[in-house]
This record gives sequence, structure tokens and C-alpha cells, in this order.
Amino acid sequence: MPKWLKLSLKILAGFVLLVVLILVGATLYITYNKAKVLKMVNEQLDKSVDGTLIIGDMKPNFFRGFPDISLTLKNVIIRDKKFAQHKHTLLDAKDFNVSVNTAALLRGTIDINHIDITNAAIDLFTDSTGYSNTAVFKKDNKKVKDNPSESSSSTQLKKFSLSNVTFTVDDRSKHKLFNFAVNDISGKMQYPDSGWRANFHLDVLAKSMAFNSLRGSFIKNQQLKGDFNAGYNEKTGKINVSVLPLNIGDSPFKINAVFATADKPSPNFTINIVADQILWRRASALLAPNITQVLNRFNISKPMDVTCRLDGSFGGTDGGPKLYVTAKVKDSKITIPGGELDDCSFDGIFTNNYVKDKGFGDDNSAIKLIGLKGSYNHLPFTIDTGSIINLIKPIATGNFKSNFPAADLNWFLEDNVAKFSNGTADMNLRYTADIIDYKINKPIIRGSINLRNTDIYYLPRNLKLKNNSISLNFVGDDLVLNNIRLQSGRSIVTMEGRVNNFLNLYYNAPEKILLTWQIRSPQLYLGEFIGFLGQRKGAPVTKSRANSGNIVDQLSNVLERGKAEMHMNVAKVYYKKFLATDATADLITTEDGIIIKNIGVKHAGGSLRINGKVMQGKSLNNFAVNTTVSHVNMREFFYAFNNFGLQDFTAENLKGFLSAKTNITGGVTDAGNLVPHSIKGTLDLNLQDAALINFKPLMGVGKFAFPFRDLKNITIPKLDAHFVVNGDMITIKPMQVSSSVLNVDVAGVYGLTKGTDIALDIPLRNPGKDSLITDKAELAKKRFKGIVLHIRAHEENGKMKIGWNKNHK
Repeated sequence: MPKWLKLSLKILAGFVLLVVLILVGATLYITYNKAKVLKMVNEQLDKSVDGTLIIGDMKPNFFRGFPDISLTLKNVIIRDKKFAQHKHTLLDAKDFNVSVNTAALLRGTIDINHIDITNAAIDLFTDSTGYSNTAVFKKDNKKVKDNPSESSSSTQLKKFSLSNVTFTVDDRSKHKLFNFAVNDISGKMQYPDSGWRANFHLDVLAKSMAFNSLRGSFIKNQQLKGDFNAGYNEKTGKINVSVLPLNIGDSPFKINAVFATADKPSPNFTINIVADQILWRRASALLAPNITQVLNRFNISKPMDVTCRLDGSFGGTDGGPKLYVTAKVKDSKITIPGGELDDCSFDGIFTNNYVKDKGFGDDNSAIKLIGLKGSYNHLPFTIDTGSIINLIKPIATGNFKSNFPAADLNWFLEDNVAKFSNGTADMNLRYTADIIDYKINKPIIRGSINLRNTDIYYLPRNLKLKNNSISLNFVGDDLVLNNIRLQSGRSIVTMEGRVNNFLNLYYNAPEKILLTWQIRSPQLYLGEFIGFLGQRKGAPVTKSRANSGNIVDQLSNVLERGKAEMHMNVAKVYYKKFLATDATADLITTEDGIIIKNIGVKHAGGSLRINGKVMQGKSLNNFAVNTTVSHVNMREFFYAFNNFGLQDFTAENLKGFLSAKTNITGGVTDAGNLVPHSIKGTLDLNLQDAALINFKPLMGVGKFAFPFRDLKNITIPKLDAHFVVNGDMITIKPMQVSSSVLNVDVAGVYGLTKGTDIALDIPLRNPGKDSLITDKAELAKKRFKGIVLHIRAHEENGKMKIGWNKNHK
């Protein structure tokens, strides 16, 4: 072996031996001078403590901190002066291992390079008055500044590790509670001129991370694992921390944070979090319970990209932190209270500081959905920006747009109100709505809904409409309907309408809704709208269902309970055999029927005016009308109205012109037919240039009294008659019939089925030449000149009997 190598090995062996002897000596020194060294440690630490510091025992560990001396402190307790009042121990460590610089120790000072704490509890407590047990650390360094020789150089911690440590920050004055169960925190530190840098591994259980304990904790009971890079800049007073990734539970997050330690009155922080492809429920579980509870009422089926920024203060009173969360959702199914949205994509934003300087509470929180696209019950829609503001009393706003085949409305209406086919529909609506139990409630709407060239089958009334166009415009609180074209069979109707105060009444008082229509038509076949006479098909909408929040229930309720005031102008009106021209009418529809005002038509060479109402019933529909008939052709008139239910007195028996006034009630079936024998009321008639043709009651009398006279065609220049109708019975008020072949005074009761009892006073003289007499007095005198027959026509045992009227006086 070369001499230089031997010499080098001897020098190295000597150096190692020297170091070992020094360490052995130091160890022996500490072992045999434990009390003195322990006193030195206590005195060194006590310089920064204003309270109680207890070190139960101290033992040197020969090789643990080589070449430094490692001291193990047992049962270390630090308490402030007010411990007896609040009972929170700042530090209770069963094992507190400290590596001390050997050279410094031999000089009589302590320089700590490494701390290892295990089986410990750290509790930083602040009571409701703002007092903190961290007051145990002295803050008055005046003595040190006046006498620098009494202070050693600052200790630079090279390594640190904590395991099985409970760390708590409990600030009752600010309602903040942070509690972590530390499985492992270990790292190394470097000290460049600018400050320090640290690399450390973190494995903790976050039991509580409540920036406001009244609202609950973020990431509660979640395991946090990751490798951190941190640095401190003395000039800015900021600590920068990054971790790629930090695993929170089973989800990885990219995190960057800045802690501004120099900010006054308390340190502030900013934390940026990025999570790629995280599920909605997994993300919501990491937030405070007050937010999680809201978000869990919803769900998004596919993972999304999320970012979160938290800005806050460790000692602030604003209830922070300030939250700003973004999310990107693509092609997902979204579950909302009361329904599902399919194929949704949007950019979402959540903030709890919607209005600057108004705090970070639920009342100042907002959710925004930007560029929302999706479909609801097969109806595609877009909302450029939808917002939900104030999570305590939520208000939803947005611009809703949709364009789709009209037939897709059938999915939405659930075959309960109407069925659509053909044509298109589009919506462009701006809405504002309260949210009750996380459902949109009573929205205020602005904008329009348009249907074009569509066929509509209105189910409750069995009404089929073809090739229709409808435009609904929401202006202020009013609903304006225009450009409406409806076609049912051969009927074509154009309409314009308006409902004042619609949006208020729609939800709160649908029975007060009044839709005012201006209706025009070249031709209207009433039989095609006869479904409105019948009862509404399907289960009635009860008040509870109408207020259930279901849009279809509410719409059906409004259609049934609302009223419509229709002002009609129709060129031609058809109903079975009836034809009228130049028709005008004012109608009011209610949930119980139709009120008729000022119907005016031209018919059978004359005119009709009608006022009244038609009320719906379970088995039949009742009507009550007042009618004025002016100079109509009797034959056409009776034919058009199916002889008003009469069997013996029909259009075939009549000629001439009729004027009449009626005040009658009766029944009409759902098919629009008069209910036989249901008519009651009064009828006043005036006939001009009339004729009775083959009228059986008079023909029967003629066989008895005038066997040689032809009573098949009796002309009547003028006749005034008054009748009282009561179902099957028609009471004939005393009536003078002056005809070409016979004069008759008639009074009594005519029974449509039975009960006929009519008295007839018939002069035997031939009145054929009476038309030449112009003097009314002379004509009246001659009327009963000569022999007068007093006949009674009455029914006995179902047969008509005609004989002398023995009761005549």
C-alpha cells in the first residue's frame, strides 16, 4: 500500500474517531448532565413562551441525527396563561424529537436543525372575544433588540416530519374550524437569500375545513395525499404552494395556492383548483353542506371539467372564502327537480360573491349557465345565459329559444290537452321566475311563441283544427295573440286577441282571465265546433293539481276556468239546415258554458237577434235565450230549425213571413240537437201573407163542421198569436184566425204527445169576400154573423175527439 494512501486512511480514521468521541462525549455529557441540559433547553424555549412549558423527559439518540445530536423530548406540553378558562392545550406531544447542532451545544447554545413530532395534538384556539392561546408566544422583542448579544442567530429548520398528529384551528370569534388528522407530513427546507423553499409529502384526513362553521365544512372527512412544492419570499411576504396532483379521496386535483402572510389585519390566501373529468356528485361532496345540499338536488350524468378559485382570510369576519367555480358539461343528461334534460352542453359558473362587497353568503350566490343546449321532453332548446340568483330566495332568469316540429309538443303535453301534427313551432322567451323547492314557479315571461301550418286536435272538446297558425306575444303583463288562422273542416277563422294582466292571473286566479277576441270568418260551420257543448273529456283539473307546478296541469286548468269574450263577424254561418249571412255576435265563454250577447244574422229573407246563454250539464246542456225574429220566410225558418221539435206543425204546413219574439229555455244535446219537449217559455208571433197547408187539427175540424169546404190551403193575410210553451204542452192564448176560407177563434192547450184540449169558435159564413171590406168595424161585425159553431177538440184515451163545446158561454 502506498504511503500517501496509508497516511490518508489514518487521517480519515482519526477524523471519524474524533467525531465519534465528540458524539460519545456529547451523549455522555447529556446523560450525566440531563438536568442541566434540560434546564438549558427549557430556558432557551422559555424565551418565547408566556405561559406553561413542560418537558417531561429528555433522552439523547446517538445515531439518529448524526452528525448532530438528537434529543427526544417526552410529554411536551405548552399552555397559555388562560388555560384554566378555555381548557385548550396548545401543544401536547408524547414524542418531540429535535436534532441539535453539536458544536453549538458545546458552546452552550441550542441550534435546532430537524424536528420530528409524533403522537401529538396541536390546538390553536381563539375564544369569542378574540383572545387566542397563541398568546403563549411572547411578542415583545425589545430586550433582544437592545442587547443583541443575548440572542443567538435564528434557527434554520432543515427537515421536519409529523405523524399521528391532530392539528386544530378553532376560532370561535370568526366561526372558523380547521381540523386535520395528520398521518404523515415530512419534508426538507432550503434557505436562499430571498426566504425559504420546501418540498414535502402530505397525507392527512381533513375532518373539518370550515371557513364559516355555521355553514359547515369543505372536503369534510376526505383523505388528502400529495407532494407539495412551497416557497416563501421575504420581500413580498407571500408563500406559494403547488401540488400536482393532490388526491382528495379518489379524485386527483391540480392545486396552486398563494398565502399573503404580510396582509393586515390577517393573512389572506388564494387557492386555485383544477379537476378534469370529475362527476357532479363527487365534486359537490367536497363543498360546504349548505352548497352540497342545493347541488345534490341536481345531477349531471357524465364527468365534467371543473375549476375552482377560493379567496379568503384566515381571520376575516366576512364569512368567506370567496368562491368562483367553473364547469364544462358536454352531452350529458341533467336531472332537475321535476324532470330531466337530455343531451345538455354548457359552461357553468358558480360564485358566492355575485354583488361585490355584499359578502359571501347564500343570499349573494349565483349560478350561471352559458350557452346551454339540450332537450326537454323531445323539445330542443337553447338558453344563451341562464342564471339562478340568491340561493335563499332563488330567482331564475334567462333567454329561452327553441325551434322544432309542432308534433314534438305531444311529448310535452302528455296527450292531456292537445295533439299536434304537421307544421313547426318556435319560441323566443325571456323569463324571470321564483324557485320554490328548486322548481321554477310562476315565471314572468317576455317574448313570443309561434305555431305555423300545424294541425291541432283539442282533446277535451274533441275539436280538430287544420292548417293553423298562431302567434302568442307576451308584452308586459299582457298576452297578445295575433296572426291566428284556424281551420276546422270547411270553417276558416282569423283571429286577434288579448288578455290583460295575464301573467298574474294565470297562476293566482285563472277564473278571472278574460281573453278578448276579434274573430272574422268567410264561412263558419257551427257543427264543427259542437264539441264545446259537451262536458270536458278526461279527469277534471282540481285546484291542487293546477297548483302542483306541473305546466300541463296548469295550462289545462287555465283553458277550462278562463273566460273568452268573442266579437265575431262572419260572412256565412251554417248549422245543419240553417244558413245565415252577415252574422255578428258577442259571446263570452266560461267554464260552465257560453253567454250570448247581441247575435245578429240575416236569414230567410229577414233577420234574427238573440241574447241568452248555454250552460253545460252532465246529461244535457241547458239554454235560455231571448230572440227577435223579423220578417223571415216561415217555411225556410221552420225548416232551418227542424220545426223546433214540433211534429204536427212543420215547415210543410207554412207559408208567409214571420216576425216573433221569444223568451224560452230548453235543452240541447252534445250533438247540438234540441232535446224533445224540453222547451219552456213564451212565444209571440206575427204572420204576414201566411198560409196553413195541410194542417191536420183544422182539417179534422173541417171534416166535422165543413165537410164540403177545402181546408188544405188556408191563406191568412195577417195573424197575431201568443203561446206559452211548457215541454209537451203549448198553451194557445185566445187567437183570431182570419183566413180565406174560414174564420176561427182558437184558445186552449195543444199537447205534442197527449193532453190536447182546444176550443174553436167557427162562424159558418164564408169569409172569402171579407178581404174586400176595408172598414174594420164592419169587418168585425160581420165576422160572427150568422151561425157560429162552438167546437171542442180534445184527447180521450189517447184518441182525438172532436165535438160540441158544451162549456161555451
